Amino acid sequence: SYPIVRLEGCTQCKRCTVECPFGAIDEDEQRYPLFNESRCRRCGTCMGACPVRVISFENYSVDTVGQQIKAVEMPDESEGKPRILVLACENDAYPALDMAGMTHQHYSPFVRIIPVRCLGSVNTIWVTDALNSGFDGVMLMGCVKGENYQCHFVKGSELAHYRMGKIDDTLKNLQLETERVETFEVAITDIQRIPSLINEYAGVIERIGMNPFKGF
Repeated sequence: SYPIVRLEGCTQCKRCTVECPFGAIDEDEQRYPLFNESRCRRCGTCMGACPVRVISFENYSVDTVGQQIKAVEMPDESEGKPRILVLACENDAYPALDMAGMTHQHYSPFVRIIPVRCLGSVNTIWVTDALNSGFDGVMLMGCVKGENYQCHFVKGSELAHYRMGKIDDTLKNLQLETERVETFEVAITDIQRIPSLINEYAGVIERIGMNPFKGF
């Protein structure tokens, strides 16, 4: 489906217009976002950019992913272990994670993975939801960015890095360490590298300690 915007909540901040990698968002006569479906690739970058969360898709929204995060259950033996949420791009990172599992690569059993259309679609509220739900750390795994980018939606990983670089204030408001949220560039061929990234990150979380919100 294509983006749907709830106009009564829109603040006309134009973040969606500016961040769209495909120039698919114009403005109507009242300066509200107007989506050009012939250009739209349905990456969800506009949804991730929206600070008031009024952009969604029929089968993909801030609320549906937020509900998935809050519904995650951990076994009793996870008590005292670093619980980590991975938001993985469905184009490269998620297939690489899938293949790592199929080839019996070993990484922390206390990791839970939720696929996203693109890291550009990640709304910062998901990070807040995860930490408030008791996750000890959040890993964002997306495509390689930069000159030799491999992002299927051009700027998704780059935008995610930019947004997460500004999330320090949110973490400070929650009185949490900035290491609890990290972004990683992953290629679909990184089948053996991904377990190392996860295990190293789990070690970082063990070093800084468990999330003080765990259990609340």
